[in-house]
Amino acid sequence: MTGFEQHAVVVGGGLAGVTTALELAGAGLRVTLLEGRPRLGGLAFSFQRGDLEVDNGQHVYLRCCTAYRWFLDRIDGAALAPLQNRLDVPVLDVAGPGGPRLGRLRRSALPVPLHLAGALARYPHLSLAERLGVGRAALALRRLDPTDPALDGVDFATWLGRYGQSARTIEALWDLVGIATLNATAEQSSLGLAAMVFKTGLLSEKGAADIGWARVPLGELHDTLARKALDAAGVRTELRSRVANISRMSDGAWRIDTEDESLEAGTVVLAVPQREAHALLPADALPDRDKLLDIATAPILNVHVVYDRKVLKQPFFAALGSPVQWVFDRTESSGLSDGGQYLALSQSVAQDDIDEPVSVLRAKYLPELERLLPAARDAKVRDFFVTRERTATFAPTPGVGRLRPGARTDTPGLYLAGAWTATGWPATMESAVRSGLSAAHAALAALGRHREHPLQEAA
Repeated sequence: MTGFEQHAVVVGGGLAGVTTALELAGAGLRVTLLEGRPRLGGLAFSFQRGDLEVDNGQHVYLRCCTAYRWFLDRIDGAALAPLQNRLDVPVLDVAGPGGPRLGRLRRSALPVPLHLAGALARYPHLSLAERLGVGRAALALRRLDPTDPALDGVDFATWLGRYGQSARTIEALWDLVGIATLNATAEQSSLGLAAMVFKTGLLSEKGAADIGWARVPLGELHDTLARKALDAAGVRTELRSRVANISRMSDGAWRIDTEDESLEAGTVVLAVPQREAHALLPADALPDRDKLLDIATAPILNVHVVYDRKVLKQPFFAALGSPVQWVFDRTESSGLSDGGQYLALSQSVAQDDIDEPVSVLRAKYLPELERLLPAARDAKVRDFFVTRERTATFAPTPGVGRLRPGARTDTPGLYLAGAWTATGWPATMESAVRSGLSAAHAALAALGRHREHPLQEAA
């Protein structure tokens, strides 16, 4: 190979880009990673606020997220983001006629689907008839093939209606999970993506839905440890290096122009959001490049509250009958150690709130926390702030599957990565890592280099 053919440039330092760079370097290529921000990690990052180390949003993963688990192992971070021993989700309903009521979604050690039968039988937020109906729908869901293109054009709510799921069942169970994983309600979600989430997470293996989350700031994982792994792999990482243009030269090399330099490479991977990819892609790189602009985005709002005392005993809980969705205790990971407590509210499907002033959000969410957590009524709020990701995920609407491109483009040496590409998963950390693996191995195959795929099922 000539010099440029052995050089790969990865544009974007989120999880997809870092994964791609690590795999390409592991196969012996000379790799340069270019990231426009002053840090790695993409939309899963941390920042400093006074003495607190704050995550921009609460990110979790499941035991079935084999690619993200591989990524954690690869950067030596698995011990810092452990999984539950068994799925256990406290669900607090504050809108019932009898007052606040706590239920749990907890799995047993029994085989699928019996592992959730006990939790469903005891779930207090649904009637007996509704619980029986969930079982029938779950059995039907197991028979679906999430890769069937016909499922992409149907919304999940319509399918649930066919199987007798009431509005209350959708709210208290299907949307409870779906909003958090898909960033959309059932009526806004492609049946294909919803089936993938529920079938893989709840109906594949008994431990598939066990939840994991970082016990340290995300920046320690996705920036500090990721950078250490990249350095050890020999990757040249350039931060604050925004790519302005890529072009194909007469000798077949790719030219990548930043504000500070021009690089030549045989392989380029664009691991950036779909609109940035559209702006950088040559016109002939995809059959219909403009389809990327039709992949809509959806926001996530995160509300951060620091109290002067402990108000929540659980590490997290989900709420019903309230605008509050999921609440996590981030006290330890943030570095708060003076007896106070720091709670983070993760609010998906946040179109109505994403642009509201902080004062409006404070007036909305603090009373709700007092309704959910009686101990908060006597606590003093030391700090209240919000973080907004207006384009946090791609919108998993019916029909989005036909818009998501694969890793390969029609132009030799040019590849795509990102959670929005055709991974089969919704916009999650798992999807981002899978896309990076796909892009790297597509590039290596084109170069005639064999490298064992780290995921058995994708080998």
